[in-house]
Amino acid sequence: MIRERKPKARIGFFLHIPFPPDELFAWLPWRSAILRGLLGADVVCFQTQASAENFVRVAKRYGGAQGNERDLTVDGRDVRVMACPISIATRDFEQTAALPAVQRRAAEIRRLLTGRTILLGVDRLDYTKGIPLRLLAFEELLKEKKLSVGQVVMIQVAVPSREAVPGYEETRREVEQTVGRINGEYSQPGRIAVHYFRRSVPREELVAYYLAASVMLVTPLRDGMNLVAKEYVACRTDNTGVLVLSEFAGAARELRRALLVNPRDLETVKKTIVQAVNMGEEEQRMRMAMLRSNVRRHDVHDWSRDFLEAMSD
Repeated sequence: MIRERKPKARIGFFLHIPFPPDELFAWLPWRSAILRGLLGADVVCFQTQASAENFVRVAKRYGGAQGNERDLTVDGRDVRVMACPISIATRDFEQTAALPAVQRRAAEIRRLLTGRTILLGVDRLDYTKGIPLRLLAFEELLKEKKLSVGQVVMIQVAVPSREAVPGYEETRREVEQTVGRINGEYSQPGRIAVHYFRRSVPREELVAYYLAASVMLVTPLRDGMNLVAKEYVACRTDNTGVLVLSEFAGAARELRRALLVNPRDLETVKKTIVQAVNMGEEEQRMRMAMLRSNVRRHDVHDWSRDFLEAMSD
């Protein structure tokens, strides 16, 4: 009796973080071990094409791999390398944004903030997210009187993350000191400059903030993708609102109609925030319609299908 052999299970890796160029990867004393682990997979996926290309160069230089930008051979095995940018459940966010209770909550948030233009940041409390620089840009705009607390208000949601790690604790301290300094200097009775929430926010409440905010600030120093940017765009079903997005977030490769900034270039960040606050509705609708088309064209279901298809090839 001849037994049919079961196909060998395939192994896939998906890296959410950016993969560094070879001159940086070379610094790692454990680079060989990392490469052995990654090249042990049949499929290795990255958020962006740039990360995939970086990995291929590293694999060839330090991992003994051969091949092209998509298919490598290592020790007689084939390894597929590809960019497979992750996304969100776009329709779910659209449906949540359409709920009457969520829309009432968004209207209440705008009313409580006295109708001012809302700048919103939603991030993990992580030193890669650029929150201190974002706050500093806002502080300088208030100091230079290019914005005022009668005109704008910032909301920063900072979700606690790895707080036992010294670098994260330092970031929390810096953020909270900066928020305190801004509010002490510029807040007025009934008009706080920065509303800071160090906690997780339930999904419907978060979507209400997305709907209430005229400007979304997503300015990480480095990010594999950043789904907050896509969530904001998905929720803006009336095509209004402005997304200010770091060019170092993976999402910037797809969301090209956002206002892209280098988060370390403080002067440009400041100018871009003012541009966002003053942007006319016609330009908002043109940009947001294109952004929403991008997010709807490639959602999380497309991402999962692409990854699974690569695993089955």
